[in-house]
Amino acid sequence: MLAIGKTDMGKVRGNNEDAVLIKNEPVGILPNLFIVADGMGGHKAGEVASNLAIRYCCEYLNSPEHERGELLDSLIDAVCYANKMVYDISLSESSCSNMGTTFTGCSVKDNTAYIVHVGDSRLYKINKDAIEQVTMDHSFVAEMVRAGKLTPEEAEVHPDRNVITRAVGTDPEVQIDGIVVDINSGDTLLICSDGLNTMLSDSEIFEIVSQMQQRPEEKLERLIESANQKGGKDNISAILICCGEGDRS
Repeated sequence: MLAIGKTDMGKVRGNNEDAVLIKNEPVGILPNLFIVADGMGGHKAGEVASNLAIRYCCEYLNSPEHERGELLDSLIDAVCYANKMVYDISLSESSCSNMGTTFTGCSVKDNTAYIVHVGDSRLYKINKDAIEQVTMDHSFVAEMVRAGKLTPEEAEVHPDRNVITRAVGTDPEVQIDGIVVDINSGDTLLICSDGLNTMLSDSEIFEIVSQMQQRPEEKLERLIESANQKGGKDNISAILICCGEGDRS
């Protein structure tokens, strides 16, 4: 298994509030760990929130007293800990007031992906035949679509399309989606911030990632470049987790 990632400021924003983690080596009991966090808040507070959330998640996982339990439970507990720490800092430091971040993390073991998810960053599973959005967006428009009050096409242009309904650090407690997904040899997992998937459609993402003749590094560069060519209206982050023949993490 190989995982690579990149974050890019995009063409419009003056700073990058996204943060990524690519750990192909163990983090606590986890054999590996991959995270995309897309921060929000006042002046640079989003950047603080995304980086702190990743930092405190890893701090929890690396603590000897938390080296027991199931992988998914440990991930969920780590995000709960990160939420509390980011929230406490948002209360104690005025420059960080109301900051928060999306958080989509994944660890892969024995051809199974263990996923934690808060917000509207996404995890996709992609192979040569199809692309599947594994996570569910926690956003105002996504909830309206699921309720049948908006079409997917209306959601794409809705003025509140960037409003998320869950975030790490904005409240004392956070509801976290925990997901377990089987993966096969040849599958690719893509974790991305909305700066990628609002610029590129799922079919465009699939076209790039499913190209078997291209190296993962080339696919990653094409994803970022294509999102920038479409306008680059937000920070753009992507992690590709490539599951090769015979991989066992």
